[in-house]
Amino acid sequence: AEALLEQAMIGPSPNPLILSYLKYAISSQMVSYSTVLMAISKFDDFSRDLCVQSLLEIMDMFCDRLSCHGKAEECIGLCRALMSALTWLLRCAAFSSSLGQLKMCLERLEKMLSSTKNRALIHIGKLEETSSWSTVEQSLVKLGENLNSLSSSPLRSQADNCVSLIKSIPTMLSVHSEQLNKTGFPTVHAVVLLEGTMNLTGETQPLVEQLMMVKRMQHIPSPLFVLEIWKACFVGLIESPEGTEELKWTAFTFLKIPQVLVKLKKYPQGDKDFTEDVNCAFEFLLKLTPLLDKVDQRCNCNCMSQLLQECNKHGLLSEANMTNLIDKRKADREHAPHLKSEENANIQPNPGLILRAEPTVTNILKTMDADHSKSPEGLLGVLGHMLSGKSLDLLLAAAAATGKLKSFARKFIKLNEFTKQITGEGSKGASVRALLFDISFLMLCHVAQTYGSEVILSESSPAGEVPFFETWMLTCMPEEGKILNPDHPCFRPDSTKVESLVALLNNSSEMKLVQMKWHEACLSISAAILEILNAWENSVLTFESIQKITDNIKGKVCSMAVCAVAWLVAHVRMLGLDEREKSLQMIRQLATPLYGENTLQFYNERVVIMSSILEHMCADVLQQTATQIKFPSTGMDTIPYWNLLPPKKPIKEVLTSVFTRVLEKGWVDSRSIHIFDTLLHMGGVYWFCNNLVKELLKETRKEHTLRAVELLYAIFCLDMQQLTLTLLGHILPNLLTDSSKWHTLMDPPGKALAKLSVWCALSSYSSHNKGQASARQKKRHREDIEDYISLFPLDDTQPSKLMRLLSSNEEDANTLSSPNRSMSTSLSASQLHTISMKDPLNRVLANLFLLISSILGAKTAGTHTQFVQWFMEECVDCLEQGSRGSILQFMPFTMVSELVKVSTMSSPRIVLAITDLSLPLGRRVAAKAIAAL
Repeated sequence: AEALLEQAMIGPSPNPLILSYLKYAISSQMVSYSTVLMAISKFDDFSRDLCVQSLLEIMDMFCDRLSCHGKAEECIGLCRALMSALTWLLRCAAFSSSLGQLKMCLERLEKMLSSTKNRALIHIGKLEETSSWSTVEQSLVKLGENLNSLSSSPLRSQADNCVSLIKSIPTMLSVHSEQLNKTGFPTVHAVVLLEGTMNLTGETQPLVEQLMMVKRMQHIPSPLFVLEIWKACFVGLIESPEGTEELKWTAFTFLKIPQVLVKLKKYPQGDKDFTEDVNCAFEFLLKLTPLLDKVDQRCNCNCMSQLLQECNKHGLLSEANMTNLIDKRKADREHAPHLKSEENANIQPNPGLILRAEPTVTNILKTMDADHSKSPEGLLGVLGHMLSGKSLDLLLAAAAATGKLKSFARKFIKLNEFTKQITGEGSKGASVRALLFDISFLMLCHVAQTYGSEVILSESSPAGEVPFFETWMLTCMPEEGKILNPDHPCFRPDSTKVESLVALLNNSSEMKLVQMKWHEACLSISAAILEILNAWENSVLTFESIQKITDNIKGKVCSMAVCAVAWLVAHVRMLGLDEREKSLQMIRQLATPLYGENTLQFYNERVVIMSSILEHMCADVLQQTATQIKFPSTGMDTIPYWNLLPPKKPIKEVLTSVFTRVLEKGWVDSRSIHIFDTLLHMGGVYWFCNNLVKELLKETRKEHTLRAVELLYAIFCLDMQQLTLTLLGHILPNLLTDSSKWHTLMDPPGKALAKLSVWCALSSYSSHNKGQASARQKKRHREDIEDYISLFPLDDTQPSKLMRLLSSNEEDANTLSSPNRSMSTSLSASQLHTISMKDPLNRVLANLFLLISSILGAKTAGTHTQFVQWFMEECVDCLEQGSRGSILQFMPFTMVSELVKVSTMSSPRIVLAITDLSLPLGRRVAAKAIAAL
């Protein structure tokens, strides 16, 4: 082709005889298209009109129906040739000497670029030779300059069309249509509710990434996405149980979510302005008057106005937009007289209190950094102030929502350790020290119970001793799901210390304070209580003596009572029905406050916290022993979300009925989230996942299955990593390899399950590389149903259990041979990126794609084949442009040619989306598949 062209173009006009040879060679396919294109693009004397014209005519013969069925190398050649031809046509148009020639050039350009297949091949060519794209960009600039002088509008619009088609090539994969017909997005709603209810202390970044993931996978427009976040916050506020939970939700809504939006703003928004989206979201929110009125009534203030001011403060809303929105809401509120009723006038609204508590937290942290030995009384004053009313819970909620709770806890641990230092102290110094010990101990217990013990634990203590409180909490403090052994060595300290403590409690009229080592007393109290109980059981002590002893324990320092009850709770569990009476009576004694004259300062405030701590500690054991203990009504809330499961109802029934209820409603509420969490703990990951998938597969109404997926994904966020491993590693392979179950995978439930599987896979894969399991998930007992290593052996020579289930499919093994290696059927991009296969999720994904590949290549088809297609379609639908290193890197390269045979998958864009174009082998595979379309 090159020789013929060279000969034909020697004179001022082309040689018609030689050209006719070339045209014959092309039409009878004796020369390849790529060699013709390369030959044409070497001609650069654009002043010879007739030659240029005949070259354009030759191009016309094939430029809209290019294909290549040769080896991968030849297909890559075609990509390069198209790239050269594009550059040549652009230069030709830029140097056109007449309008006629320009028109011919633009027609060929338009014809070549209007084919998606050609644009996809150019996309690959661009990645093969990165430098050549800058030549294209320069030619575009030159063409633009020449076009400015054009008056002919048809040519002008044709040129503009070509330019925009060329500019769209690098971003071919990122075009997604957003869901504009939907107004509610239950997944966003549920993810926000889950975080607000269970994870106030969590870092904001994982939440931001989780939300962005949902936004991308479900193609949610920004304004509706932000609107859904606010709706969920307001619903959470309205639903929250009174007391601590309500304060947590207030802090979440007014302190944490604005921080989340600040981080969301940093994500690329295209050409849209995020502050405009926030403004638009608030405009939508204004229309939801019943919701706003209800939340205003609950919080006793104009919530919208408070939020708008916070958003403005964080640079999420302009001053003008804020004022406009505040005025609109103010006008709306005029129509709701019940919002201003008299009885609420003297209640201070929580949102205002929380917003004021936030700077106070910072000040307290500074105060706590000072040297305690210099002015312990001053510090005690600050702490006493924190204990009054609901100050403590306000401060803790504000600290939790702004990520300061951990350092808050560390400071109190440091203070608690400081009280070990005793130097010649008088009675005043001794009582201040006792109070600092007591208040720090009670606060730490309260934080552990309200926000989870992981907040207290130091990441890794420097070599040396573990602080007293951490030791006590880990070994002696009762928590939900933690069974304590009352005979554990931690409850059996040095016997001489125990003897002296028993004597002290039994003989003195009140507890001594001077030189008292409170840490030792707290560790010895369990053994002391055991001796005292034995003496009472054997009638050595009377009930009056016991009363005096318990008064001594709780009279000055509440922490000793907490430590005593902690051991009693563990002890009662081990006793027979008829042996419990005295232990329970002792708990009752310790829980009743002492109202005497000479209790230490802030006694009433400390008793309030003590009662709340004891109530939490005893809840389980009192329920199990059917005992009632009246804890003094403390103004703090009783335990929210506790004991949610109906008695005597099998947990599988509870799971299905709660899921059915949630599905009918269309959104998940906080109470249901807690029930799901409890069931996940009780039944375990496999049981939970398997039964919920069964529920999904029963659903036959299309709109219900989609809603079920949106809700299930959010429920799986309770422990996404483990549930994904179970779903992709156990449940899907079982459904896909057992022909008796294939009928369950029909549309719509099968299609819905494919969607759920992809969403879970993408979420887990994107977060597991960052190690972002929340503290709540780390705490959950891990149960690997079967070790993933034995299920999927690493060594490929050893057939894994899963691969033995599959039909063998050797035919395609060498179709994609690269020059230096014959390709095994399972070679995938992940192996070329050397991703560790020791990681369970990577193994499970690699094996799932092998299974999918074998199903596509099998001789028989069925609903399971259809399922695999839906799975792949969903992968493509959720993919972000440039999100290399996604789950599709585990797909064997041989699968591409199988997928192209499926009608819905046979598009150039899909091939580009599913192959890793950052790898030379990936580009060859893609070029071969697209060129053959």
